[in-house]
Amino acid sequence: MGSDQTADDRAALESQISVDLRVLTAESEQIGRIFAAVHDVRPTDFRALLHVMVAETTGRPISSGELRQRMGLSGAAITYLVDRMMASGHITRQSDPADRRKVILRYSESGLDTARAFFAPLGLHTHTAMTDLPDEDLTAAHRVFAALIDAMRRYQDELASLESPQQPTCR
Repeated sequence: MGSDQTADDRAALESQISVDLRVLTAESEQIGRIFAAVHDVRPTDFRALLHVMVAETTGRPISSGELRQRMGLSGAAITYLVDRMMASGHITRQSDPADRRKVILRYSESGLDTARAFFAPLGLHTHTAMTDLPDEDLTAAHRVFAALIDAMRRYQDELASLESPQQPTCR
C-alpha cells in the first residue's frame, strides 16, 4: 500500500501542477486582454508583442518569419501586423548583428516603457507573494517550470507534424 499511496500522491501532485498551469495561463491571458484594452492594442498584436518579448528575454530575438510561424499567420497578415505595431511605436526592425540579411523585431524604447509601466505592479505583487518562500523552493519551482516548458514544446512539435504541409506551424 505504501508504494501505491506514493504513486497516487505523485499523480495527485502532477495533476495539481497541471491545474495550476492552466489557472496561471488563464490569469495571464486575462491580464494580457486588459493590457490590450487599456493600450488600444488588438489581442493579436498583444500576442505578437508577447512573442517578441519572450524572444528578447531568452536572448534569441525573433524575425518576422519566425513570428509568422508562431502565430500561424500568412505573410501578408504578419507584414500588416508588424507595420501596425511599428506605426504605434511598440516595436522596431533591426538588422541581425550575426546575419545582416536577416531582420529581427525588437521592442522600441517607448514600447518597453509602456510595458514596464503596466507590468511593474504585477512584478511587485509577484515579489511580495514569493517573499516568504525559501530560495530552495524558488529553485525547485524554476526546475518545474523548465520541465513544463520543455513538455509543451515537445507536444507542439508533435502537433506540428500532424498539420498539413500547407498550414503554417504554431511554434
